[in-house]
Amino acid sequence: MTQVSFAPPAAPSLQSAVSTVISAPTGATLPLSRLAPEAALKRLELVIVRRLEGFLQGDHLGLLPGAGSDTSDARVYVPGQDDIRRMDWAVTARTTIPHVRDTIADRELEVWALLDVTPSMNWGTAGVTKRDLGIAAIATIGFLSQKLGDRFGGMIMDPNQVTRIPARAGRMALYSLLRTMLTTPIVPDNTHGQFDLTQGMEQMVRTQRRRGLRLVVSDFLTTGDTELDPRVETAWERPLRQLSVRNQVICVEVVDPRELEFPDLGEILIRDPETHFDRYVDTSNAAARARLNAATRAQRERIRVSIRRAGAAHIQLRTDRDWVQDIARFVLAYRRIAGQLHTPPRGVSR
Repeated sequence: MTQVSFAPPAAPSLQSAVSTVISAPTGATLPLSRLAPEAALKRLELVIVRRLEGFLQGDHLGLLPGAGSDTSDARVYVPGQDDIRRMDWAVTARTTIPHVRDTIADRELEVWALLDVTPSMNWGTAGVTKRDLGIAAIATIGFLSQKLGDRFGGMIMDPNQVTRIPARAGRMALYSLLRTMLTTPIVPDNTHGQFDLTQGMEQMVRTQRRRGLRLVVSDFLTTGDTELDPRVETAWERPLRQLSVRNQVICVEVVDPRELEFPDLGEILIRDPETHFDRYVDTSNAAARARLNAATRAQRERIRVSIRRAGAAHIQLRTDRDWVQDIARFVLAYRRIAGQLHTPPRGVSR
């Protein structure tokens, strides 16, 4: 087996680590240049086992230049994101709502990444927030999966809306997508809205109808969900299963070490960034700390079981670890298990 060596990212300073705990982040905690070392990723390749849509199934350019000429589904026009030249006037006239018509290019692979930027993703005790770690995961997988003619698009989900970044080909387009994600404003704590991970996945199922690779980047925590039994489905498991029917899906779970194991810090205030729940907990009490850690392990196990049951691949990244090494290990193991992992349901072609 080929050995791949990686240079670990520079360790964050103590000041940056402390600032992410005592105050809410105001911007990105990772620069664009540190998101993914391209030189270390050139020797790896992400395996695609599900059926894709396109006429050329190889490392080639499309038959036609540009975004493609084959018409696809119509969807609601988003000002500032869609080209007005693609306006579908017939559908607009029938529905009285502006619609655009998507086109299909003859590409090898189309990758879409759903990034969760809800308030719980702003947490991080190792100098990097979970939100920025998720963007780093998108960058790393993007460089691994992108070849000549492939397109990469993104959807940024906050409590109030899902922002769609159109899929484009080329490294500069991928860098532009990452820059947009990094500069997206931080969502303040206790921000309530109509969108959560369930609605974000459902919108991805509805709007991205072409087969391809889908990334879902989140901590997979649902507000108000206190269930710990893995036999009980999570709220987002059903739309994830629907997304996996036609696509190859990889779920990137981002966690912080202090979410997995509570340290002995005496009496501390635990506050939920997405609700108004807060409570003082004496972490110096070994029994209380053991109950908290047991509940956390059960919660993460339920997330793992739900993702596997939905037919998606699962990788867990921690803010205190080198995410490039973790993704590299995942990719090397993924080559052996991808075919069995992404087995489509009965009646659905691979």
